[in-house]
Amino acid sequence: MLTNVAVLAFDEIAPFELGVLVEAFGYDRSDEGLPLIDFAVCAPEPGTYRTQGGFGITVEHGLDRIVEADLVGVPAFADGTVPPPAALEALRAAHDRGARLMSVCSGAFVLGEAGLLDGHECTTHWRYTDELARRYPEATVIPEVLYVDDGQIITSAGTAAGIDASLHVWRQEFGAAAASKIARRMVVPPQREGGQAQFIRTPVPECDCDELRPVLTYVSENLAEPHSVEALARRAAMSPRTFARKFRAEIGTTPHAWMTSQRVLRAEELLETTDRSVDWIASAVGFGNAATLRHHFTRARSVSPQRYRRIFSEAG
Repeated sequence: MLTNVAVLAFDEIAPFELGVLVEAFGYDRSDEGLPLIDFAVCAPEPGTYRTQGGFGITVEHGLDRIVEADLVGVPAFADGTVPPPAALEALRAAHDRGARLMSVCSGAFVLGEAGLLDGHECTTHWRYTDELARRYPEATVIPEVLYVDDGQIITSAGTAAGIDASLHVWRQEFGAAAASKIARRMVVPPQREGGQAQFIRTPVPECDCDELRPVLTYVSENLAEPHSVEALARRAAMSPRTFARKFRAEIGTTPHAWMTSQRVLRAEELLETTDRSVDWIASAVGFGNAATLRHHFTRARSVSPQRYRRIFSEAG
């Protein structure tokens, strides 16, 4: 049972993301029948720490406070902020004793620096997912979700997705009614459908490799056709093994995963802007049939194609 939450702070902390964790776990709401959680913000040393908002916060607790916590929250920090070694060691120790760790937005990079994302699925703000995957190749970065619960490690996407992850923890620990009470106090939906990818266009990635750039363009313009790695490798004048290795190095994922994401993106556009059937769209984007489209689309966007169309359709 969750009874104790500690949030890590150091210089250049993002105040909004810190506030999300305070709002979700730091207030006494026992008057509404909710459990009281022992909550504290802690830092490598008690004292005043700079925020990205241009003001300071005073932290009373040191890292020993993490030793007691059931859940350790890691807010976002400024780009390029290097976590103090003592903070990373405290996070590793918390993980080793079985505590859960939850990051908000770019706080995922702090978990990555501690080596805690290796072997885990995770996410962060859509602007930083490629960089997260590049820096921590042993992690599996899922860019299109609001949050990822991978057991001990929970990571959330940009800013308000930290609220979604926090409500998820409330639901797990105390049930849907408790999570709904917290959501009502925060004036947010108890559970949002879908993920950040519904609201973000992912263009063809920039590529400095002369051999790959024409292949990316060709596939994007001919999604309805089947494209094997062997055929694409021939188009790039490479062996399949070299092509696959270079593709991952340049694009950050496999050819198959990239093609799937492009097909989902095109299906998304067609669902929004046309009244074509799901079967027709599946064929047009290269998935072949509606069942395959539904499988990949729901996995990528966390809603079915039909549900997506009802939410975002321009065609009626």
